[in-house]
Amino acid sequence: MKKYIQFLLPIILAGFGLLTLFLSTSVIFDLFGIRAKEGNYVLFVVWSNFISSILYLFAAYGFIKSKKWTTTLLGISTLILVAAFIGLKIYIRSGGGYEIKTIGAMIFRISVTFVFAIIAYFAITKKKV
Repeated sequence: MKKYIQFLLPIILAGFGLLTLFLSTSVIFDLFGIRAKEGNYVLFVVWSNFISSILYLFAAYGFIKSKKWTTTLLGISTLILVAAFIGLKIYIRSGGGYEIKTIGAMIFRISVTFVFAIIAYFAITKKKV
């Protein structure tokens, strides 16, 4: 992996992970009044984001060290987010309250995580085979 990519990707992923960690814990623990600002948040989606944020931080370390398990972590995170998105769709269809921005945010987060998983696969896992 080229040097600039080797350090740029983990910085972006760590930043994404830290932002996600801050926002999800702020909603879960009602810090800084963020829970009220979020409106109709869906708690299981927030928890899936929290779990993913931890995985992002470990994956950022894995990118720096070129560890093959980085792809696995990002794949697991993608699956968690997809499962939460499916759960969100079921929740919405059953009449649960939600914010419309949650759907867009979930699609964005799933896409970003999946792209990082693909990059990790080709840059680390496939390279080391």
